[in-house]
This record gives sequence, C-alpha cells and structure tokens, in this order.
Amino acid sequence: MSVIEALVVDYGGVLTNSLAETMGAWFALEGIDGEAFGRAMRDLLGPQAEREAAVNPVHALERGEIEIPHFEEQLAAHLVSTTGDPVRADGLLTRMFAGFELAEDMHGVVRRVKRAGFKTALLSNSWGLGYPREGWDELFDVIVISGEVGLRKPEREIYELCARQLGMPPGACVFVDDLSPNVRGAVDVGMVGVLHVSYERTVGELEALLEIPLTS
Repeated sequence: MSVIEALVVDYGGVLTNSLAETMGAWFALEGIDGEAFGRAMRDLLGPQAEREAAVNPVHALERGEIEIPHFEEQLAAHLVSTTGDPVRADGLLTRMFAGFELAEDMHGVVRRVKRAGFKTALLSNSWGLGYPREGWDELFDVIVISGEVGLRKPEREIYELCARQLGMPPGACVFVDDLSPNVRGAVDVGMVGVLHVSYERTVGELEALLEIPLTS
C-alpha cells in the first residue's frame, strides 16, 4: 500500500453544508415539489445513465458540453411547484444552490493537512456555476473542475488527471466525497476513498490514514 501524500476533496457537500440542506432550502423557498424534482432527475439521468452519459444532459452540463440556459430549460420543464405553477427556468441553477454555506470546519481540516506537508487538491463536478475561489490558491495545490476539463466524476480519467497534476500516483491520494459513486470511482483507480457523512467521522478516518491530529 502506498504512503498517503495528498488529500483530494469534493466541494459541494464536503466543503459546504450538505446537499440535502441546500436542496431542502430551495424546495421551501421556491415551493418546489421534492418528489417531482426526484422524478425529474431520474428522467434526465435515464435508466442507463452511465452507458448513455455522452447524451445525458446532467453529465453534459458537468463536462461543460451544454450551456446553462439550455439545461435550465430542460430541468424546469420537468419540475412543478407545490401550487402547480410553472417553474421559472431563468436563473434556476443559481437559485437552486443559493443555500450553499461554507463548512469552515472542513476548510480547517484541509488547511491543517496542507500545513502538515501534504499536497491538497479540489476535485468537483460543476453544474456550470462559479465557485467562491477566494483563498483557494493558498488552500489547494491543484484544482480540477469537471466543466473546465471536460470530464466528470466518477469517470476514471478525471481522478487520474488530478493525480497527475499532483505529481503522484493515485495510490498516494486519499479522496473525500459525499456521494458513494464518486468514492467508488476513486477507489477503482487506486485512491483511498472516504465517504463524507459527518465532520467527526471524516476527521477520524483522515487522522488514521494521515497519522496527524486534525482537530482544532
């Protein structure tokens, strides 16, 4: 087993509050029917999502292959509000993710890992939106955003690209994500995977893997 030399983290749901919290706030604020949203995502992803990824609108958005307004129109067409009114397409993604809040505790973990001499990277699937990148140059050695590189998690090539940019084999990286398929994708290329469920659990696993204290 390789010695761990780098920490790679996801953005939404790891360095922010959970996606469930963010989506729940959007549902409540805009009167979105949560069950309808779930059906919409299943319709857009399709029953054979991985095999049909090349023509899948969600995956195309994450790779930067489809313009945001076009995707918003497709998504809005699948959604209904709790009142039955149409959902406004313009600015849909911005409103959807407006509830993201930075998870300062997890940012602190990345800072402590970096100060301990490990390399750090951000590896995120983007839904075409901007990120609050202030301080990222100091926090990360490498930044890989799906829409900027034309690849998406859990495609193996995006993990391999991140490892190459870090200058080390995948086996020297530990990857943290809140979605199981993305963690499995990392493990499949040789990274050590950590499923982010809570701050306490993730810190405990990272302390064991990196053999350094990470609590403030």
